[in-house]
Amino acid sequence: MSHKCVDELNRSPPFGQSFAQSARGGHGRRAHPHGARRPPYRVRMTTTYAALLRGINVGGKKVAMADLRTLLEGLGHDAVRTYLQSGQAVFAADHGDEECLAAEIMQAVEKHFGFPVDVIVRDHAYLEAVAEACPFPPAELEGRQLHVTYFSAPVDASRFAEIDQPVFLPEEFRLGDRALYLYTPGGLGRSKLAEALSRPRLTKGLIATTRNWNTVVKLVELTGA
Repeated sequence: MSHKCVDELNRSPPFGQSFAQSARGGHGRRAHPHGARRPPYRVRMTTTYAALLRGINVGGKKVAMADLRTLLEGLGHDAVRTYLQSGQAVFAADHGDEECLAAEIMQAVEKHFGFPVDVIVRDHAYLEAVAEACPFPPAELEGRQLHVTYFSAPVDASRFAEIDQPVFLPEEFRLGDRALYLYTPGGLGRSKLAEALSRPRLTKGLIATTRNWNTVVKLVELTGA
């Protein structure tokens, strides 16, 4: 974790207390002495993000979406929504960058639920660009046939050099901006290529989490609303 993210986490309010409450010095108490002038009103500029949680509600890591919404609101985020049960949340924030926001959420999830969960945070512009750059024709495919794996950092072809793509045809994959596009005509569950791409050594040092095309499109819609 970068020093910048450590600083962001150190200034985050305790879970359950908003940034507004923290600034007031607690629940409803005034931070300024009687008679002190209030600072001038400022418009609060926010950015809408999607948080992608990896591997929840499978293998014993149970996270209710209502609890996740409460957790994100407790971190001071606004307009919190969740989508499905597989770990997608959308929220608005006016502080931090994507790496720091992800670190903040990971820390809060582990403290609250008692187990670690990897998280990737991305803004609307990125999610939309990834959808628009898809090298496969989404309009001609079912949502279950097309997937995007989001990575926490850039990847290049050398990382996946051991994958002999012709062996897996008609399944294919292509790389994008911190993303991998995967075409599986028979669906992900029976995909031999998906199985090969999930080898731990290929994603060593990365957070990687996969979403089908329906979810990819929905995240663009939710973060752009």
